[in-house]
Amino acid sequence: MQDRHALLAGLGGRTVLVTGGAGLIGHRIVARLRVLGARPVALCKLDAYPEHIYQNVFGLDPHDPDVVAGDVQNAGLVRQLVQRSDYVIHAAALADVAACTRLPMAAIHNNITGTQTVLDAVAAAEGVQRLVFVSSASVYGNGGPEDWASPDDEHRTTRELLQTVFDGRTPPQFHERRELRPMSVYGNTKAFGERQTELVLGAIGTPYTIVRYFSVYGEPQVVKPHSHSWVVAWFSARAEVGLPLHLNGGGRQVRDLVHVNDIAEGTIRALVAPPTDSATVNIGTGTPTSIRQVATLVARHHDKTKFLDTPMPPGDPLGGYASTRHMEEVLGWKPGITIAEGVARYVAWLRRTPAAIPDWLREQSRAGT
Repeated sequence: MQDRHALLAGLGGRTVLVTGGAGLIGHRIVARLRVLGARPVALCKLDAYPEHIYQNVFGLDPHDPDVVAGDVQNAGLVRQLVQRSDYVIHAAALADVAACTRLPMAAIHNNITGTQTVLDAVAAAEGVQRLVFVSSASVYGNGGPEDWASPDDEHRTTRELLQTVFDGRTPPQFHERRELRPMSVYGNTKAFGERQTELVLGAIGTPYTIVRYFSVYGEPQVVKPHSHSWVVAWFSARAEVGLPLHLNGGGRQVRDLVHVNDIAEGTIRALVAPPTDSATVNIGTGTPTSIRQVATLVARHHDKTKFLDTPMPPGDPLGGYASTRHMEEVLGWKPGITIAEGVARYVAWLRRTPAAIPDWLREQSRAGT
């Protein structure tokens, strides 16, 4: 492993624009950059959560001059901020799979138009040393048919295969050279962002790194209505108010769950590690965990928690886990927080922070739904 201090020392005194810098991941990246002596500038619409969540849960100071309320689709604003930056981390996106499915035009505006605006600004700037584009493991979809089916399974349906996922079979491991097979609007927008980053910045020689996040979780993640993303937050919040845990598709889907602290560290390393020029890097633990296993871990902290099997939502992949060899080689690092530790931390944080449980979820509990 490379010496972390030597690797990150170059960020001292540097200005780093973080789009989406007030979100779950962005604000953790911003905090880590400050510890390293950099000057992070957070650009965010500040509309994903109620104001009290940003202030009381995320600890965001709206009067901080380095917090810029704005949209990545605002070309003039983005160009102005990029021109004053040494590095750019483009993390702004409509990152909720269900919301992207319900509102595809919103996904296109935020994730495609917004990405193009950032790329145009970076291409026009003279001082940007590297851009990190935040992508997602959703670009892998379910992998290829060979990943889940044995030869006699050739004609079986996805529903039938769900009955055997993670039950005597090895889930697929996704490496960076795999063919992209997105199966949701969100995954499609991320695949576009990757290719467009390569086309725009690769053509002019501006260094970039694409990071593919696997399933991000951790405090202060807060659930949103009509969403099925963020399973640790959902299960913990529902268990805390006495609601059953919904196991979509029986909970046999597989995820590689990565704590947000590790996500932030991996992203910042991708910003400065020399071997990552024009590279694509998974950010994952390399450990497959089923949704049912997550529910079991949460239930250990709550007496009498019940499970309820529910239908699979549209665009929800069977999943897989990360190949981390490339990540460890180029970043000189690997995540350090296990899923059991991360769940325990989230449950403890939620109990200390009752404002993180939305009123509408408490209302469901009182109504017995």
